[in-house]
Amino acid sequence: MTIVLHHLNNSRSQRVLWLLEELGLEYELEHYQRDGQTNLAPAELKAVHPLGKSPVIEDGTRMIGESGAIIEYLCERYGGKDWLPDRASDAWIDYLQWMQFAESSFFVPVMLKLYTARLGEAAKPLAPRIDEQLAAHVAFAEDRISDSLHFVGDDWSAADIMMSFPAEIAIMQGYAEAAPKMARFVEAIHARPAWQRAREKGGPYFIW
Repeated sequence: MTIVLHHLNNSRSQRVLWLLEELGLEYELEHYQRDGQTNLAPAELKAVHPLGKSPVIEDGTRMIGESGAIIEYLCERYGGKDWLPDRASDAWIDYLQWMQFAESSFFVPVMLKLYTARLGEAAKPLAPRIDEQLAAHVAFAEDRISDSLHFVGDDWSAADIMMSFPAEIAIMQGYAEAAPKMARFVEAIHARPAWQRAREKGGPYFIW
């Protein structure tokens, strides 16, 4: 049965679309566009997920939300284990930490930076603290990217896919000079044929 990805433009759903292309899986795309005024997801997504969020995939009778859960599910179920470290290795511990870091510690200052930019003067008092936190998290990640531009070992993993979205935003926010390896990591992602196919199929993506 074909996987269905409920895909919201300019969202973390892009990572799932990229992985589907990397794995060469058959899938259908259901497109949803953000509101031009509020930038929020459309109400139609609430018919798919009670929170009205994306990504969500349907796989048979399964309905799965949350980027990390979807990515791990697809890798485990559909032969993407080359994207997962050996569970008995130290690399597995690194993998778990980066999977969580991407959606928690790193993602908070990344998104606060985006949101406060929309608020303009009203958010000015918050800016120094947000900038301080974002710079610290960018520096932490920059220090730990391998020379081969990966977060776990020397090859691509699902952790790289998870880290792609916050890394893209950080570079978009002007951290390329402070984080040259992260900038090259983003460039390496965008050079992959699977990412380029996902970008073409997914539609407008403000990150790049």
